[in-house]
Amino acid sequence: MTVKSVAYSILVLRIITLLILAASATYMALNSYKLAGQKKITWKDLKTYRYVFATAVIGVVYTLIQIPFALYYARTEKRLIRHSCLPEFDFYGDKLVSYILATGVGAGFAASMELRETVDDFVALIAIILAAVNENINLAFNLDKFLSETHKFLHRGIIATILLTIGFAFMAITSILQLVGYYS
Repeated sequence: MTVKSVAYSILVLRIITLLILAASATYMALNSYKLAGQKKITWKDLKTYRYVFATAVIGVVYTLIQIPFALYYARTEKRLIRHSCLPEFDFYGDKLVSYILATGVGAGFAASMELRETVDDFVALIAIILAAVNENINLAFNLDKFLSETHKFLHRGIIATILLTIGFAFMAITSILQLVGYYS
């Protein structure tokens, strides 16, 4: 690969990474639901979702800082700051941020899947208890609505985590291209 193609690839990957991570953070920030007469449940109520959001924001900030450097490198094929340690700094910075994103991915998927199982078990237990107490009580509609809304909430968390996964992959690819650009 030529230096110019590597430089433009890095720039394009950084821009795509920025957009995907911003979409992940935005999607998570908009994740909430409210059942009739209940408190509104948001992503802020789950520590794990706050962590997923925070990792996406860290990725966005880091990528925003790196884009001007990538743009200058793509235009001139030279580094803005000409020091021998800058390519290594970019490589290790990309690695660190991609690992932070990876921890957010793991946390987001684990929490969403675990909570879904827990909510399913809880609703089944409530239904059994209500049926045992009084056969005439029919709260199946309310339980179904609760289950449906909770699943939608958790699915939106999974979608935000999937976007974070894609951002992680692009960040990891960018870190490898940084070294290719340095040694070409």
